[in-house]
Amino acid sequence: MKRIIIAGASSRSGKTTVTCALLSTLRRRGLRVIAYKTGPDYIDTEYLRLSGKCEAYNLDTWLMTEERTLELFAMTSQGNDIAVIEGAMGLYDGGINSTARIAELLDAPVVLVINARSMGESAAAVALGFREYGDVNIAGVILNFTGSEYHEEIISSALEEKGMKFLGALRRDDGIAIPERHLGLLQARENQGFDISRLAEKFEASVDVDEILRIAGNVSKLRPCSVVVPAKKYTVRVGVARDEAFTFVYPESLGVLEGMGAEIIPFSPLHDESLPYADGYIFCGGYPEIFAEGLATNAPMLESVRNCNKPILAECGGMMYLCRSLRDNDGRKFDMAGVIPFESYMARRAVMGYMTGVALRDSIICRKGESVRGHEYHYSRIEPEVSGDYCAFEMTRRNTGARHYGGYAKGNVLASYLHINFFGNEKLAENFLNMLTSSKV
Repeated sequence: MKRIIIAGASSRSGKTTVTCALLSTLRRRGLRVIAYKTGPDYIDTEYLRLSGKCEAYNLDTWLMTEERTLELFAMTSQGNDIAVIEGAMGLYDGGINSTARIAELLDAPVVLVINARSMGESAAAVALGFREYGDVNIAGVILNFTGSEYHEEIISSALEEKGMKFLGALRRDDGIAIPERHLGLLQARENQGFDISRLAEKFEASVDVDEILRIAGNVSKLRPCSVVVPAKKYTVRVGVARDEAFTFVYPESLGVLEGMGAEIIPFSPLHDESLPYADGYIFCGGYPEIFAEGLATNAPMLESVRNCNKPILAECGGMMYLCRSLRDNDGRKFDMAGVIPFESYMARRAVMGYMTGVALRDSIICRKGESVRGHEYHYSRIEPEVSGDYCAFEMTRRNTGARHYGGYAKGNVLASYLHINFFGNEKLAENFLNMLTSSKV
């Protein structure tokens, strides 16, 4: 399996743009491509899917362990010509779940993307420092946001003098830049100005794609791993909210449910008039604050959710939708489903990081005292803060050990800011499907 990691020297290096361009270029050459994103990011994977016209998966050793991460890659990369993996943040950022660690785990060569804006030979010094810092195979460098041919020559000459391969450069061009929003990039389905064809043409004209393919093929066999295939034993239907407002879900997580026999039924809180017939429902994360008016005016769906007595699992944006109301970034207040007795509002600072939640009471996915790994990334808050008899978890932040209480667990509902992945956490999936089976009418 040819494989390559596109990593950044830092966040905002433009690695998503480079990865999308590479995927589209390879697909246009007739290659079967598969895409991956390191870490828990949902938004970048949408762009990777669009650009490569392929599936995109997350590789996250915190959410699914190193062994399961390797298994996921082995399972999903089969039958493709090349795997293109986009890193997260800077190459060495993230500790045990850094892009560098994923590169070591997959024995994958790295192409380093450097934001060269306002830099000359210092960009070469940055690349050299990255090469010398760790044991990662940095096989080449792509410059991003360069200003001219002369600018590129200064840096490329310095790189080659130090024995580092210069693969090409992308000039500054607002027409191919991907705009950002408060949780990262603007969602691919909302970014009507994203012209992947133009981006791919510019990329192929200025980057040595043949050399990238050669680098991607100069790899060893992956170390053997045992792929765990869950046994089909459930006959349940799971409704999953999927539309413009609710997009944050891992395909491999839903794949675990399907592997256990569940039928996934997508539905739209924005456009459908009622919940589909199912034995339980998942309201995943997304941007309900951006689509609050549309969600609020779909009264039949809100009433259908309000009257639902089946198990409901809600994450982040899904929890906001289940609240009584939502205040958007402009302070406008919109009525929501009212399943849980709280209000959500948008704050100025983000809460983000890997978390371990210890269950304070039994819920539809775990028993009291059990631990659940996940991540949080949100600007919204819930008021009043969840506490008392309905609080779901005591959260511990992985990098600082700081603790806080969060989530709502009562009866058939579990809602929290915690994003989880059933892949590597099959026991949680099994608990959820058991609950759906026992609640079937």
